[in-house]
Amino acid sequence: MSRTTVAALQLGSLPSGKADTLDLILSYEAPIIEAGATLVVLPEAVLGGYPKGEIFGTRLGFRLPEGREAFAAYFDNAIDVPGAETEALASLSARTGATLVVGVIERAGSSLYCSALFFDPARGLIGKHRKLMPTGTERLIWGQGDGSTLTTIDTQAGTVGAAICWENHMPLLRTAMYAKGIDVWCAPTVDERDVWQASMRHIAHEGRCFVVSACQVQPSPAALGIDVPDWEDDRPLIRGGSLIVGPLGDVLAGPLHDQAGLLTAEVDTSQLVPARYDFDVVGHYARPDVFELSVDERPKPGTRFVTGDPGKET
Repeated sequence: MSRTTVAALQLGSLPSGKADTLDLILSYEAPIIEAGATLVVLPEAVLGGYPKGEIFGTRLGFRLPEGREAFAAYFDNAIDVPGAETEALASLSARTGATLVVGVIERAGSSLYCSALFFDPARGLIGKHRKLMPTGTERLIWGQGDGSTLTTIDTQAGTVGAAICWENHMPLLRTAMYAKGIDVWCAPTVDERDVWQASMRHIAHEGRCFVVSACQVQPSPAALGIDVPDWEDDRPLIRGGSLIVGPLGDVLAGPLHDQAGLLTAEVDTSQLVPARYDFDVVGHYARPDVFELSVDERPKPGTRFVTGDPGKET
């Protein structure tokens, strides 16, 4: 099936926590079914939250006790993968018949990762991608992913992969993902700026793929009853800006600003080969005699345990 409907579900994490946010996501079951969407992309960190403006009590060279308490609260709001929340999302995928790509904050041991989870209607949770490089002070609270989660999956909409927020700006990551044959590039984000729209159009045009970008939407600090230093009280923390782009860089839907909603577009993957006729970035337009990219996809856990008698064969 070359024609199908894809969607970006634009919403925001609720201040009351992950349980209410999960309920909010689940409330879109009927609209997803009504739209006939076979792929739905949700924003970065929508389950677990993106604590914009939080400093976690950190100054260069020292950390305050209240920052540790803030991190502990943030850790409690993250999710286990797999866990109760992933089971609920897998059920949503099954009921709607849609593949879901969901931005979460993932707990692993005592560390947190900004991840995108992939849910298949028949198989449930089938993969994840951990953000390779947290941006700026995100590095205070999130660990780095490794090459073992450069995940792609086959869906009704074609081959799908994800890059989270500013790792979309990493040229070598984009090249690696293009080489995996991505038809629909998923971009969970919290970047609300106009330049993000330009980046999404560039990636679609460069990779000759469809792009679905889903951004959080968050009200102003005044509306939330919080104080965010150096941020205007009446300015929304995150305005959204979700959009869907075609393989020649044409905007098919969006950007959607200042409101939650399900943004949809019909895509036709039979357009991909014609689009690559004059530019296949990892094919005929590549120069492997000049440039070569090596990608290490081995897991890098940091600790390996080797057991057994080294003098005996097993």
